[in-house]
Amino acid sequence: MSRRLGLGAFAAGLLAAVLSWLVRATTPLSDLDVPNADLLLSTGLSAAAVALVAYGVYRFLAAFLVARIADRRRAHDVRNVLRLGVGGVALVGVLGAFTDQWLGVLVSFGVIGFAVTFALQQPILSFIGWFYILVSRPYAVGDRVNIGSVSGDVAEVGFLVTTLWETGGPLASNQPSGRTVTVPNSLVLSSEVVNYGALFDRVWTEVPVQVSYETDLPFVRQLLLDVADEEVGDDMDAAMERYRDRLRESPLDLDVADGPTVNVAQEESWVVFRLRVLVPPTRAQRVKNRLYERVLDRLGDHPDRVSFPVSRNR
Repeated sequence: MSRRLGLGAFAAGLLAAVLSWLVRATTPLSDLDVPNADLLLSTGLSAAAVALVAYGVYRFLAAFLVARIADRRRAHDVRNVLRLGVGGVALVGVLGAFTDQWLGVLVSFGVIGFAVTFALQQPILSFIGWFYILVSRPYAVGDRVNIGSVSGDVAEVGFLVTTLWETGGPLASNQPSGRTVTVPNSLVLSSEVVNYGALFDRVWTEVPVQVSYETDLPFVRQLLLDVADEEVGDDMDAAMERYRDRLRESPLDLDVADGPTVNVAQEESWVVFRLRVLVPPTRAQRVKNRLYERVLDRLGDHPDRVSFPVSRNR
């Protein structure tokens, strides 16, 4: 469909160009009570021809190139570059058709661009930020990120703003709130950007469990590891292999665990076990919910070895 639409626009543009040439080549339109009617009609047809041909080229390239890119993030970037490139050429062509001074249009662009730089500093910085995002890729469509004080999943990276599907916000859990947030691209040049999936496709998360000091602590620790192995063991083993491969490509010298781990901390009236596992960034809360349910069920099956804190400080 996109290719047919592009070919149709391209053909219409060529027809408009032919009509413009015929108007210029034939007798002036003296029957119309409009000064220079033939020149105005020819100029309008020329501008329409440029716009239609440019649109046809864009649609054809989008169908030929973007549709063949399996990675949706890369396809999004290629589509934006096509829009910018073809749109810029079309704008110069249309203005050149109206003024009939192609070189003058280009020179005017330079003068006008220098003049508006001071008036449009933020949009220009945002456009530079978009180019930086395109080249350095601190994030891409589909990533879960924190940009400044905003957290969300990247839905679109435009020329001036990045659109996020907000996570958290008024919700206590780090899950989609249903709201969208637009962030100027200039923020990537002046603020911190946290990408949950930049290293690879998993992040570490912790599931805290509080028990009393009278609990059989080694038993609880092993129970947590068994539950984690049953719930996410196979997925985490495969993820750890990718994690180690990624670390080998980096200059970092880090030791990584072979599977889930448990950290223990003392509090005033209870002991906190923190079960640490690898999870997909966008499904962390769901995995934690499943782990909580299974851990509490298993702990409840052993009231003789496990007790929970009842202090008001809890």
